Amino acid sequence: MRKEVSFNNRDRFIQLGATIATLRKVRGMSQEKLAEKAKISRSLISTIEAPNMVNSFSMDSFFNIADALGVDPADLLKSSNFEDILNKN
Repeated sequence: MRKEVSFNNRDRFIQLGATIATLRKVRGMSQEKLAEKAKISRSLISTIEAPNMVNSFSMDSFFNIADALGVDPADLLKSSNFEDILNKN
């Protein structure tokens, strides 16, 4: 069941999706590969990464995506420090 995202969190979800997409591409992963590693559907990855679209998803999926990308989940939320994330790995 998908919940409606409040207006206050709209930009946060958009930024998180963009961060996931960018990091996935930097890692040389397709959406299919990330979905496989995160044990979620490719369509969910596509929905999360869709630019300027607000899509909520579960914390379970969030943690699985972070693990699949090899980053600390907190780092995905700190996208202003994106360069630091790349330098850690």
